[in-house]
Amino acid sequence: MTLAAALVAASFTVAVRGAEGAPRTAGGPAVPKIGGHWVDSWVSMPQLTEPGNMPPPPFTRDGGVFDDATLRQTVRVSVGGRNVRLRFSNAFGGTALPITKVSVALPDGGRAGVSAIEPGTSRPVTFHGRSAVVVPVGAQMVSDPLPFPVAPRSVLSVTTYLADGQASTDITSHPGSRTTSYMVAGDHVGDTDLPGATHADHWYFLSGLEVWAQQATAAAVVLGDSLTDGRGSTTNMNDRWPDQLLDRLQSHPSTSGIAVVNQAAGGNRVLNDGLGPNALARFDRDVLAQSGVQWLVVFEGVNDIGTAAATPAAQKQVADDLIAAYDQMVVRAHALGIRVYGATLTPFGGNTMYDDPDGYREGARQAVNEWIRAGHRFDAVIDFDRAARDPADPRRLRPSLDVGDHLHLNPAGYKALADAVPSALFRQRRLSPTFGFN
Repeated sequence: MTLAAALVAASFTVAVRGAEGAPRTAGGPAVPKIGGHWVDSWVSMPQLTEPGNMPPPPFTRDGGVFDDATLRQTVRVSVGGRNVRLRFSNAFGGTALPITKVSVALPDGGRAGVSAIEPGTSRPVTFHGRSAVVVPVGAQMVSDPLPFPVAPRSVLSVTTYLADGQASTDITSHPGSRTTSYMVAGDHVGDTDLPGATHADHWYFLSGLEVWAQQATAAAVVLGDSLTDGRGSTTNMNDRWPDQLLDRLQSHPSTSGIAVVNQAAGGNRVLNDGLGPNALARFDRDVLAQSGVQWLVVFEGVNDIGTAAATPAAQKQVADDLIAAYDQMVVRAHALGIRVYGATLTPFGGNTMYDDPDGYREGARQAVNEWIRAGHRFDAVIDFDRAARDPADPRRLRPSLDVGDHLHLNPAGYKALADAVPSALFRQRRLSPTFGFN
């Protein structure tokens, strides 16, 4: 990280002339000499914040949050580049979100979930050349390009100051960050550390980080629920299965330019709203509108099965509806040239909420998995069921992979899922002339 910090400091001198050594345009950001495109390197699915996941006192008050407060958050990027830009979301805000200033820096020691930053690495973020921005209700705002070299799989620190806070307790966040964020009263955007800061394991307002990358660099979006959001993974260690898949892809030159971006949330469902909008409703926002996407992995549906009534009729209905929903995802993604890979649903035998004594929900899971495997609708199949199930009792997770609730996985279990994804799925290939004619 000493080298990384030095690179950022050195790049600041280069950035006076502009990114990639190009001169600045009048009144605007630097224009890179090298062609490329914007690619999502990190994302966070926006959600309406539940009462139990609001900012801790005193950062939530009657009628608002983060009044005269600084918020510092860390994110782990997928792919690197020399220019970055941020996305802030007010998708579920009850009022406009006024952001006073933002900075990007390298965190102390390159670690996730820390409050300190490396001295000399903090850089201000602007929006249309201004330090402040107001994000309208239901909208997002994208920052100006910032010359800031980012290494693949590195961690960045984003610090935000809100002078007036947001005048609503309906706010946008991602509760399942599995990453610690810090908040302190007053403007401390430029401070190296935030001693005595309050902390919470949630992300607020920040929904994406993009890098300007070569044309060969592309993103794979993962659409999922808590099994992808990382329930059972280790806080601040980035060992969810998409993280571990990224590590494997980055270790091979042929797939080192692939970003794996995680659009999942605990409790999310495909067909009906739960924790966050249903997957069909958020599909345009979380998949099709993302930058540089070439692949989509769909691993979602267990919550639909588990919350439907344990009767033959209800479980047949939910299985049929899930299959139709997957087909819709394929149609919509194919129209934009995105390949879609279907992941089979993992077992939940023994889970007190989802398993039923008559096995109706297990029957629906098997029916859905059979269609994923043999329906020939997805461009490829990723068999997570086979990777995670107990060979001695296929209705259940393998005990060594089970976090203990017989539904979610531990870090070893998430590694098993990551290892089950063929890396060849993310190699650049031409689309057929009739791709997307569904």
